[in-house]
Amino acid sequence: MNATFHISLPCKNIEATKKFYTEELGFSIGRSTSNWLDVNLFENQLTFVLADSFDFKYLYYSLEKEAIPSFHFGVVLENEEWDNMYNRINPWSTDDIVKRTFFEDKQGEQSSFFVKDPNDYFIEFKTFKKYNEIFM
Repeated sequence: MNATFHISLPCKNIEATKKFYTEELGFSIGRSTSNWLDVNLFENQLTFVLADSFDFKYLYYSLEKEAIPSFHFGVVLENEEWDNMYNRINPWSTDDIVKRTFFEDKQGEQSSFFVKDPNDYFIEFKTFKKYNEIFM
């Protein structure tokens, strides 16, 4: 059975969010109104709903002495696609996009980088050295 992931998140500005996900990241938009929109995130449904305000208190946690955003979502990509995504994002980003490797030379070795969207959500793009270790 193939399953498609769905998550719905509050957003600050529908137009800025739409522009970021289409023009900057290259994703397509599905159904939308002036109050919400669906983004096709690698065949997964990411819905943004306009909200007056929202707040997350616990911003980061530590993984191998690195600060990781507590509230984030993302995708796991094959190595080549992961490199292509990094190369697409890095030239226009105002933040330094840092590639990080975790669990180096261990089971589940993975590399990732984070990008912040207009709603202050962090999107993680992740790849595994051995893709079959994704849940190990």
